[in-house]
Amino acid sequence: MKLLLAGIALILIVETNAQWYNFPREAAQGAGDMWRAYSDMREANWRNSDKYFHARGNYDAAQRGAGGRWAAEVISNGREWIQERTGHGAEDSAADQRANQWGRDGNDPNHFRPAGLPEKY
Repeated sequence: MKLLLAGIALILIVETNAQWYNFPREAAQGAGDMWRAYSDMREANWRNSDKYFHARGNYDAAQRGAGGRWAAEVISNGREWIQERTGHGAEDSAADQRANQWGRDGNDPNHFRPAGLPEKY
């Protein structure tokens, strides 16, 4: 009986963590999403679009799963940490982090979309 209960407990534990092997793939794809949003931001070169691209990159990455969400958080936090230490304002960094969190939470990045930004983005 104890062996049966231990087996059932093991199956339940494994089943709840059955997607662990997807994490590295999701993280890599999420990092790609973040890079794509950054590249699009540079290409668009559109005034007041920074927050939109922050939210979009985090949103796209988080949609990949736990690995993508993790990658978005690590990349976003690292970027903001570096920017704060290189002289960018803490206020701007805090606004960027709000946009990052907005996207990671699954909210629509278009909330931050500036007027006139081409539909391509």
